[in-house]
Order: sequence, then structure tokens, then C-alpha cells
Amino acid sequence: MVRLSALPAGKKAVIREFEKDDIHIKLMEMGCVPGETVLVEKKAPLGDPIAIAIAGYHLSLRKKEADHIWVEELTTAVSV
Repeated sequence: MVRLSALPAGKKAVIREFEKDDIHIKLMEMGCVPGETVLVEKKAPLGDPIAIAIAGYHLSLRKKEADHIWVEELTTAVSV
């Protein structure tokens, strides 16, 4: 598992867990719930903010917020 803030643009992942503090409730209210697939769409040049697609909409997170989300990167299978 890796922090959402560490994923490069264009990568998909599944949210697995949060670091438990006050911010995790805010993140869950925005649709960032365990089991949800997230796509990192863009990152600002210095990594803050991060644009993601989740639950059918677009969301912008601060790097500090994305640091609290642990994800498992999805790998795409190549079909022959």
C-alpha cells in the first residue's frame, strides 16, 4: 500500500484505509471511502493540489489531505 499523494498522475488505485484523525471524516463525506476506486488525474508542479476522479465526480485534494489516504495501486492486465 502507498499514500494517495505518492501516486503519479494517470494511475488508478483502490482506497484501503485512512490514518485516523479528524480529517478522515471530511474525506469520507467527499466520497473517499474504503473500496472506492480513485484515478489521479493531475498533480500541480509541486505536488499540491492533486486532482482526482472518484465516485463519478472530480475532486481536488491538498497533499496534506491525500497523505492520510492509503491506497492499493491497480495494475492493468495486457490482453494479447
